[in-house]
Amino acid sequence: MTLLKLDYFYWLAGVYLAFTALTILRDAGHPKRWGSALFWALLAVIFTAGRSLPPVAVGYLVVVLVILAATRQVSAPPAVKCDPAERLAAAERTGNRLLAPTVLIPLIVLVGTFTFDRLRIGSVALVNPAHVTQVSLGLATIAGLLLALRVTRAPWGEPLHEGGRLLQVLGWTLLLPQMLAALGGIFGRAGVGEVVSQLVAAGLPVDLPLVAVVAYCGAMALFTMIMGNAFAAFPVVTLGIGLPFIVTAHGGNPAIMGTLGMLSGYCGTLATPMAANFNLVPALLLELPDRNAVIKAQLPMAAAIWIFNVVVMYVCVYRF
Repeated sequence: MTLLKLDYFYWLAGVYLAFTALTILRDAGHPKRWGSALFWALLAVIFTAGRSLPPVAVGYLVVVLVILAATRQVSAPPAVKCDPAERLAAAERTGNRLLAPTVLIPLIVLVGTFTFDRLRIGSVALVNPAHVTQVSLGLATIAGLLLALRVTRAPWGEPLHEGGRLLQVLGWTLLLPQMLAALGGIFGRAGVGEVVSQLVAAGLPVDLPLVAVVAYCGAMALFTMIMGNAFAAFPVVTLGIGLPFIVTAHGGNPAIMGTLGMLSGYCGTLATPMAANFNLVPALLLELPDRNAVIKAQLPMAAAIWIFNVVVMYVCVYRF
């Protein structure tokens, strides 16, 4: 038995999503009023009741979410114009204190991950050890919100409305990382790794250790660009290229291979719009005219890091 269950935070998120849907529904001037309200209402249902619904029902709800997004029925409300002078005055008033909530969140997550699973109140554990990181993140987010309210001296209701507006600005991109990670699991179960292994063996001279390393790192970056998530690409590429050609055929160190392989995948993350939370969301938040501006700025560094990973893996993976 645990005091803080992960479900509590899912329910809290679901209630907030439902509030956002209701706010949209009451806004007669919203450009996509009904579609946007339905999108966030269905997502609220998934968060609050997803564990009690049959998996197939949740799947159908996700399909409806995808259809709403694909048919452009989900959009943000009209932009709220802010006086630049007022914004500058607020920034000068808060100064660097505004960074305090962003520092507090990872700090609480770090401390909680290593300590919360050990805390008990009598015979009741504070957190399930399997969910300690997620619960820590939930608590850290609430603490960060309270500190942000203290620093900015904003009204208590301000986060409800501004947070909902921010959700609508981000829109469907919020769901892309989870869906791509699920796609990686589907690929793994479908045996895509074996197909990749056969194609690589037929098309490349992987009997050469250097070629095996380049193929593995290149595939990690490429599959990550396609899936938008290095965690989704990792099982497919590692099972298809890394383990059979680097570890089994050439005796490479699997720990070094996996570590540098993930870093190679992150290079793909820097170069793809599919990694929406990293590359599209900042452009939306900063209201940049070029949606790919973040990717263009990151490409040179991504290429340099990828080359570095290939060199280090080739030097280390067969020698340690």
